[in-house]
Amino acid sequence: MRGLLLTLEGIEGSGKSTQAAALAKDLESAGVPVLLTREPGGVPVAETIRKVLLNPDSGSIQPITEVLLFMAARSEHVAQSVRPALEAGQVVICDRFTDATLAYQGGGRSVPDDLIRRLNDLSTGGIQPDRTYLLDLEVPLGAERAQRRSGAAGKDRIERSGAEFFDAVRRRYLELAAREPERFLLLRGNESIADVARLIREDAWSLIRSRALPPGGWPNPRNPK
Repeated sequence: MRGLLLTLEGIEGSGKSTQAAALAKDLESAGVPVLLTREPGGVPVAETIRKVLLNPDSGSIQPITEVLLFMAARSEHVAQSVRPALEAGQVVICDRFTDATLAYQGGGRSVPDDLIRRLNDLSTGGIQPDRTYLLDLEVPLGAERAQRRSGAAGKDRIERSGAEFFDAVRRRYLELAAREPERFLLLRGNESIADVARLIREDAWSLIRSRALPPGGWPNPRNPK
């Protein structure tokens, strides 16, 4: 039985990380085997690459270099963590995945879409999300939230890219969602955390119910059979 890959996407401050953690907690409490992970990151070498990509001291990085660093991290993440979890029948909840590169480096940095898609296929071995939750949010509100979150530590290298960059990223995300409405669930990032969490939870459970269960099912009585 192949597991489920659920990804959360959105600009900075959209609340995707909060929602990823909330979904993982809900499913785990029902006995569902869950892997909560993130990109870039999730495994040691990818976390090291993450530090390079987000550290302001890294300075200006060429767009193609940025793409290749993200893909290197993704390749290791998928090989070491995501693919084994899916093959074991787990629900993988990933804070950003392939769509982030199309939005940030494609929309924001103007790297050709077809190149990114080819590299995504290469780095993932063709793995695609079963559902992508896109938390859409106005750029000024997202920037305000990100500023509060970063606090004294300051903005990371990506967060310093500016409003024009994030406007382009947001537009690309919405374009991606419009192209694949059967995969994307578009949510309003300025709604209450509880309301957004409820919509994601209901959709995730509907996907779980549509899949065959492991022999004997999952242990918790809340497990849908």
